[in-house]
Formats: sequence, C-alpha cells, structure tokens
Amino acid sequence: MLRVALWMMLTVAGLMPAQAQKVQAQEAQAPAWPTRTVRIMVPFGPGSTPDIVARLLAERLQQKLGQPFVVENKPGASGNLGTDAVAKADPDGYTIGVSIGGPLAINSLLFSKLPYNTETDIAPVTQLVTQPSALAVPADLGVNTVGELIALIKKDPGKFNYGSIGNGSLSHLAMEAISLKAGVKLVHIPYPSSPEAMTSLIRGDVQMACLPAISVTPSATAGKVKILAVSTAKRSGLLPDVPTLKESGIDVEADAWMGLIAPARTPDAIIAKLNKEVVEIINQPDVKAKLATTIMEPVGTSPSDFRNRIRAEVGIWEPVVKAANIKIN
Repeated sequence: MLRVALWMMLTVAGLMPAQAQKVQAQEAQAPAWPTRTVRIMVPFGPGSTPDIVARLLAERLQQKLGQPFVVENKPGASGNLGTDAVAKADPDGYTIGVSIGGPLAINSLLFSKLPYNTETDIAPVTQLVTQPSALAVPADLGVNTVGELIALIKKDPGKFNYGSIGNGSLSHLAMEAISLKAGVKLVHIPYPSSPEAMTSLIRGDVQMACLPAISVTPSATAGKVKILAVSTAKRSGLLPDVPTLKESGIDVEADAWMGLIAPARTPDAIIAKLNKEVVEIINQPDVKAKLATTIMEPVGTSPSDFRNRIRAEVGIWEPVVKAANIKIN
C-alpha cells in the first residue's frame, strides 16, 4: 500500500499542470519586488467603485508585501486618462492600475483615437470583480417583468424614455442592446451620474434605466422602483431572486467588471506574483463581505483569461455601437 501511495503521489506531481509549473518557475526567478512604493492608478474619482476596490487592494497588498501601495486618481475622458497613465508608465511593476470595460475595451469603439492600444500597451493581470447592472422601472409603472415592460412599450411606441449615466456608458449601451433585441424604439436621456439618473427614474421623468445595481437597490428596498432583471450572464449571488435579462427573454449581457492592469513588458514574474497575491486577497472572506456591500463579487482569473475577456467585450458591443451610431468623438 505504501508503494502504491508513493507511486500515486509521484504520478500526480508529474501531471502538475504546465501553467502551475510556469508560475512556480516565474516566482523562483522573480526579482526583489517590491522594494519601494507602488502606485495604483484609478481612472475615476475618489468614491467610485474602481477607487473602492483599488483602496481595498492597496491596504491588503501593503500588509502582505511590506511596501506602500498608494492609490492615485486620474479621472477624465471616460477613463482614458488614467488608463493611459498605466500604459505609458515604466514597465517595472511600480505603476499598476484598476480599470474597467470602458477604457479597456468599449472606448476603442466610441473614440476616433485613443492615446494607447490595449493589445500592445497594457498587460492584463486579473479580472477582479463582476458587478451587475439592474434594469429598473418606477414602482407605479404597472409592470413586474421584462416581458410586461416590452409589451407596454410596443403598445405605445415612441412614448418611453430611458436614463443613463452618460453617452457611451455601459448603462447607455445596455439599454440600446435591449432596445435592439426587443425590437423597440426608446429615447435616450443621459445624466451626469447614477444618483441623478435614479432621481429622474423615481420621479417618472424616464420610465426605465439599466444602472449599477448598488445605485438601484436602496430605492428598490424603499419601494420607489422595481428591479426587473440583472444584466449579468447568470444571476447575482447577492440578488438571487432577480432573473437575468437572458432568463427574461432578452439576450443581452452587460457586466460592469473591473480588472488589474500593468504596463506592457512588465516582467512575467511580477505579473505572476501580482496575480497570485491579488486573487488570494479578493477571495478572503472579509474582503468578499466588503465587496458585497457594493453588490460586487470577486472573480480572479489568469492574465490570459483576462486578455480574452477584454477582447470578447469589444466583440459584444461593436454591433450595438454601430447599430445605434454611438460616438463620443
């Protein structure tokens, strides 16, 4: 029996996935990093969800790695400025960033020219979190499902407006995708922020909106609006009773994910170390609990899987952007 057990152990070791072996080799060859302060660039302002996640990571990385991790906010141009700051930084591991699907994927469809190329200038580290958007309507609209909403729109076409948090935002694209899939026409009314869009929805100035779930849930709990569906591929573990758009007959997925990035040509060993440490951090129970307060769930992927996610996002939104003729400049 001892021989059999030993043979099995050796066999399992020999079958260790190539990726795991590669990570171990990279860690063995890793330079002494970090030895000084690391900047985490956030392309949005303080208090934004990327900022919240970045500050949570900064605190935990500093505890684990023994060097300061400092968050720097660089908002502007729909997230392009802060993402460009990462793309153009020295690829030495001392500038990294937390960014989202807009500047990493969708903005390439909306802007005539970006100051960086995600494919060549950015090194993906890991997808950090997923955050659903919630399709919501005023409580007194008289509908309880997505199907009832679409039927109401088709009964009186041209009457209904939707709110968003800006031209080219995920809240704008998600509603345009819903409109296309359902075969209905809607009027877009952009607002500067989620709170203003929610105020308009509660008042009935707009009849629907697909906004970050954390912006909607307090008003839904108060009975001011109804959440009809979430936009993610599967139901959110934090909103388990709310169906997805796909379950509701509308084949639309709009995931407000965010991820950790570094400049291209950052050493593989540093990328591997960052990936390992960060994936461990976001799956810690207390970190998951903090993320849940803003309706975010941890993901944690390999750099290559995160790269594929960015590429897929472009493919998802390109036909929507073209059909709705959405451009920022």
